[in-house]
Amino acid sequence: MALLEIDDIHVFYDQIEALKGVSLAVEADQIVTLVGANGAGKTTTLRAISGLLHPRQGEIRLDGQSLADLQPHEIATMGVVPVPEGRRIFSRLTVSENLEMGAFTRTDRQGIDEDRERMLTLFPRLRERLKQVAGTLSGGEQQMVATARALMARPRVLLMDEPSMGLSPVMVEHVFDTIRTINKQGVTILLVEQNALLALSIADRAYVLESGRIVLTGRGPELLEDEKVQRAYLG
Repeated sequence: MALLEIDDIHVFYDQIEALKGVSLAVEADQIVTLVGANGAGKTTTLRAISGLLHPRQGEIRLDGQSLADLQPHEIATMGVVPVPEGRRIFSRLTVSENLEMGAFTRTDRQGIDEDRERMLTLFPRLRERLKQVAGTLSGGEQQMVATARALMARPRVLLMDEPSMGLSPVMVEHVFDTIRTINKQGVTILLVEQNALLALSIADRAYVLESGRIVLTGRGPELLEDEKVQRAYLG
């Protein structure tokens, strides 16, 4: 049984069907990536898993337990934590306060302090910025805050939506190095990413979405060699 299972979900925006029977599985300790053009349904899939959208049909399960009818904060408490598109940090709070907000469901003060120190080791630049208002940071630094804030919740599955969006090439490389490090530390990752080359190169498993349907699946490096994937997503 996979850690996270999505089974034949159908999601609508009013009368428009955005996901048309999407099924996928995320095994523990894997990096799984969703690849597809804009509007293919990638972000919608993550929003459904997070509880922000409710499928009209199908099941989403964590360790065999249904996430249906749970609120987003309840799903996060179970260990499925988003790093949303556009980062969505608390821009008027300091970096330190953003990290504290990531641990809002926890009461283990010693563990929170230990995780905070771990985040500042993972993202050394944030140590220098702890008292800075997060909205004044660069895009790359804000992405660090968003990721660190999510990790403060001790996720079992981290849902990352377009973490490289709007970043410089050097910062994009740094983001992907960080994703690998987080995964090696035992966090399972479901990644949505426009940079198909980088996303597939680090993925244990990948799914290609087109118009709300999964049209291809396989190991990330294998899909890099697929002619259809190369034509559509790798130029």
